[in-house]
Amino acid sequence: MPLIIEVTEVHKNYHVGKVDVPALRGVSFNVERGEFVAILGPSGSGKSTMFYVLGGLTRADSGRVFIDGDDFTRMSDAERTRLRKSKIGFVFQKFNLLPTLDAKTNIEIAQDIAGKKGALDHNYFQRITELLGISKRLNHRPSELSGGEQQRVALARALINKPSIILADEPTGNLDTQNSEAVLSLLRQSNKELGQTVLMITHNPEAAEFADRSIHMRDGSIVDPAREPHLHPRK
Repeated sequence: MPLIIEVTEVHKNYHVGKVDVPALRGVSFNVERGEFVAILGPSGSGKSTMFYVLGGLTRADSGRVFIDGDDFTRMSDAERTRLRKSKIGFVFQKFNLLPTLDAKTNIEIAQDIAGKKGALDHNYFQRITELLGISKRLNHRPSELSGGEQQRVALARALINKPSIILADEPTGNLDTQNSEAVLSLLRQSNKELGQTVLMITHNPEAAEFADRSIHMRDGSIVDPAREPHLHPRK
């Protein structure tokens, strides 16, 4: 399968006063089109920084990042924004739904942000809302939805522009076990049925079990899980 994400020797430091604190230390990995990959590691491992670099939300200090063949690291901010809008859908731990809008409008607003206002594919909208089990909850505001339903709306919003890649940052962090499993199953289902590549950031080994494979991080580097038993490698 062709590669859709290519990361080579990426370094990222944060400046705390006069001290440079390394967040990423020469990270390299690839993701094939259509894969579901988990980046797994404890707090402070660098996985969230990797999420922001992959999403074009922050720049790497050095190294290369290719997204679907385009070099993120050599783009202007405007170019990265255009690529992000067209090829990447985001799912966050905090649902980030607008409280005054109903679920339907919260989903559709992603098209406005991407400059696709008025271009809604109604058949696709119906397909994903039925797939996610929220087709009968579209007229409800976030305060009228359960946590699991809000995360499903957030997932539908990430899918509506038909991105090549879904980046999910701790998507079950605010959910109970039942809703966590439901959302992870839906991510898996969207990966298989809609063809999106999914890259999920998580600290939870059980969540990582839903992925095709896991990339283990610690202290800003990729580690061999066989040598890091506390990371609970997949069996």
